Formats: sequence, C-alpha cells, structure tokens
Amino acid sequence: MAKYRPMCTKLSNNALEERLRWVMPIVEKKTKLKDVAEVFYGGKRTLERWVSDYKKYGNKGLIPESTRPKSHPNETPIREKESIIEMRNKTKLCAQKLNYKLKKEGLVIGTRTIGKIIKQEGLVRKYRIRKLKYKYIKVLPTPGELVEIDIKYVPDLVNNKRYYQYTAIDCASRWRYLKIYDNMGNGDTIDFFRTILNIAPFKIRAIKTDNGACFTNRYVGYLKSADPVNPRLHSLDLECQKLNIIHYLIDPGKPAQNGKVERSHRTDQEMFYDRQKFETVLELKRAIRKWNKYYNDLEHCALNGMTPNEFLVNYS
Repeated sequence: MAKYRPMCTKLSNNALEERLRWVMPIVEKKTKLKDVAEVFYGGKRTLERWVSDYKKYGNKGLIPESTRPKSHPNETPIREKESIIEMRNKTKLCAQKLNYKLKKEGLVIGTRTIGKIIKQEGLVRKYRIRKLKYKYIKVLPTPGELVEIDIKYVPDLVNNKRYYQYTAIDCASRWRYLKIYDNMGNGDTIDFFRTILNIAPFKIRAIKTDNGACFTNRYVGYLKSADPVNPRLHSLDLECQKLNIIHYLIDPGKPAQNGKVERSHRTDQEMFYDRQKFETVLELKRAIRKWNKYYNDLEHCALNGMTPNEFLVNYS
C-alpha cells in the first residue's frame, strides 16, 4: 500500500489549517492513523492527541495555546504588589524612590520589579521630551557651592489675589527653602536672599537665577543706563558683591540650565498644589512650611536614597 501523503495545493495560512490537513483524512476514515503517522513530522502520539482534541472540541481543540506558565515561583506576592500600588497612588513617587521607602519599611523589592508593576497597572506618566544639549556649570559635591533660586506662581488665586513662591535649592544636598510673597519685586528678592543666608545650614558661595527683572537688569536695564559701559547694577548683584557671593545667570530661554529648581517646581505642582486648595494666605503659608519640611525629609534618587537632611548630617 502506498504511503499517505497529504493533499497540498498551497501553503497553510495558519497552524489550525495545517493541523486540519493531517487530522481530517483520519476523522473522515479516508486513511488510517498509523499510515499517516509514517510520514507525519510530529510523531504518532502528537497525531493521536490532535485527533482526540478534534473529536472532543472540534476546530477549537486544534488551535495552539500558549505554553507559558501562568505563575512563576519567584513572582512578587500579591500583598507586596498591593503595597506598591497603594504607595504609588498616594505619593506619585518613581520606582527608585518607592524602593528607598520600602527598604525603610523592611520590604526589599528590586527597582525594575517595582517599575514593571507600576507599568502593568497603567500608573506610568507619559511626557513628551525634547532632548537638547546644554552646557551646564560643573558643581562640586559641597553643600552651598551653588544654590539655584527661582519663582513659581501659586497656581490658583487666594482671595482673588495672586501670590508667588520663592524657591532656593542647594545643588549638592537638594536641601530646599520656600517662602510665599504677594509680589516679586526687588525688595522681595532681597528679603528672600537674606532669609536663606540666615536659615541655610551651610555657607552659600554662589547662586544661579534666570534673567527675570527681579534678579538682574542685564537684559532690561544695561542699555537704558546713562553709562552702558559701567551700568547700574541690580540690587541683588550689589548684595552678592558685599557678601562675596558669585551670581550666575542662565542663558536666555533655557530654563533647563536651572534644572534642579525647575524639577522641584514640578514636584510642588503634582504633590502639593494639585492636591489642595487654600482659602486664606495664612493657610497657604502654614501649608508651604509643612510641605517644605516634608520635602527635605524625602528620599532623592540623586542622593542614592538619602534625604537632604540625611545628606547634610552625613556630610558634616
């Protein structure tokens, strides 16, 4: 008797069609299973299983199913996953910072594992990032070597009045100080500058600001001066000269050069202003002091999991 060869006029489009070509002649009793098994590439036992599955479930029984295991012996326990999801929803912290906090609670989970759990739950933030190359000032890892100063508008009006948040952040320790003002004139800037000089737990050697009129008159006052070669200096520059403090300015239109204070402002928006509203300025000032204290006790990726206060204690 001649060996069985399946009728093939064209290649199979999918696995189901391929399996039906081998199984149907046996089911329809056009040939015997043992004859087909002699030329079948998968062996007799596989052919028997296909025929059995077809008789029980029809075409559905021949559709290949994933052999991937439904669980893993090293899978993160469900309680730990729930702790990560709950902490993420509550704090909005990144995977690395969640890792730092969980370690302090005695729960050791890898940063990549935490990141995968956050991604699976759809808790990942999406940003449009435009990569630009800037020349940055090289900062020595010494507290007070460079302090970035900037101003953030308080997002919502308080009693129908606009308020402003002055921010100073140390580039080495990420220690930060915030203060609310009802204006952003030169007098407010000098008051804030003197305040951080008195309250900072380190000696400030240099500051960096943008080119706003409250920080410099380089782009708005020099050309209008009676003597452009020896222009009238801004009050902040005069104050820095008295104290022998260097005042750096970023390039116009490049806020990324003041990146640390800008990043902290985004944290303020997401973790402070977006979560509460204020009816009075006293309530706002009281809340900003509590938030500033919390921020200085918050773990930072740039500090390898230490808080700004911990960094200053260990540095000294």
